[in-house]
Amino acid sequence: MKKIVLMVATALTTLFTAGTSVAAESRDYIYIVGSSTVYPFATVVAEKFGRSTKFKTPKIESTGSGGGLKLFCSGKGAKHPDVTNASRRIKQSEVEKCAKNGIKDIVEVLIGYDGIVMANAKGASSFSLSRKDIYMALAKMVPGKDGKLVANPNKTWKDVNSALPNTKIEVLGPPPSSGTRDAFNELALEGGARKFKDINTLRGLKDGDELKALMAKLGVSSKIYEQIKAKKGKVSGKDIVKVIGRSMREDGHYVEAGENDNLIVQKLVANPNALGIFGFSFLDENRDKVQGTVIDAISPEFETIADGSYPVSRPLYFYAKKAHVGVIPGMKEYLGAFVSKKAMGEDGYLVDKGMIPLGSSEYKAVKAAVEGLIPLKL
Repeated sequence: MKKIVLMVATALTTLFTAGTSVAAESRDYIYIVGSSTVYPFATVVAEKFGRSTKFKTPKIESTGSGGGLKLFCSGKGAKHPDVTNASRRIKQSEVEKCAKNGIKDIVEVLIGYDGIVMANAKGASSFSLSRKDIYMALAKMVPGKDGKLVANPNKTWKDVNSALPNTKIEVLGPPPSSGTRDAFNELALEGGARKFKDINTLRGLKDGDELKALMAKLGVSSKIYEQIKAKKGKVSGKDIVKVIGRSMREDGHYVEAGENDNLIVQKLVANPNALGIFGFSFLDENRDKVQGTVIDAISPEFETIADGSYPVSRPLYFYAKKAHVGVIPGMKEYLGAFVSKKAMGEDGYLVDKGMIPLGSSEYKAVKAAVEGLIPLKL
């Protein structure tokens, strides 16, 4: 009899302790991390959500896309973020990390589009650059006079292009953890690198003698080939061009200015000779302080980003854990509020904040995925 009583007491104690632990780990608000570019859009939705529903205003931290996805994929439960904002699409490696930590159903939400701009202080001389100019100014390795890649020797914009001013190349931008940095390196730097015939030809080659011969002609280090092979098991010209085209110089001409785009705007005002890199929405909000750079003869405007003619534009996302819906209060309702026409529609309040809206077919697909909590498939 004593043994039975002891067993029951032990079971009740275990149950009480477990319940207390769960209660201690629970949260009554949504926790969001991620992209500094998506941050102002998510903040507006969160504030309106907090004011118009019975749920608390979500807590949002601007950590950068890479930092946010790292936190998001670290685990599930109240200790970990429910949502992460991203100014680039989640990588396969990040999906795999999530899965290893028990996060298997991720809902991907494409919220709209954004242009990545280069800007300088209002009142300073405006810039008009090609992507080739940007590559020659900011890439770590660039073609020398004989066509072989050398450490970037360009110190002034005039060194890059004789039509540009004789001022020091000084560009303030985000760190490697930023989705804006990833997208800029892909679209602007690599886009500029591909303006060189041999680099563009290299991109289309598969592993073999032809690829190795062109690498030798360009002076591409064999170490790059070996590193890619060790990591991926196979090598393509596309992989090689990613490395030589997206590597930012590290000699002080590109200055990592953190994840705070508003801080970059302030620094540009203080230094009229510098250029800064950030999302279109920050340019749109600060047109009294800064002016956008024309790239490939196209100005960064709402219309040119929407119609795809502006060459440095990218999609914006957020990712949500399906397992947290129904557990964290307000998750389903927050997702619904974000993808509502009132927020994301062509006349939605996010458009007023500078976000470029989705087309009607894209919007319908996104709304259906959110309403059905359809997991992402890469």
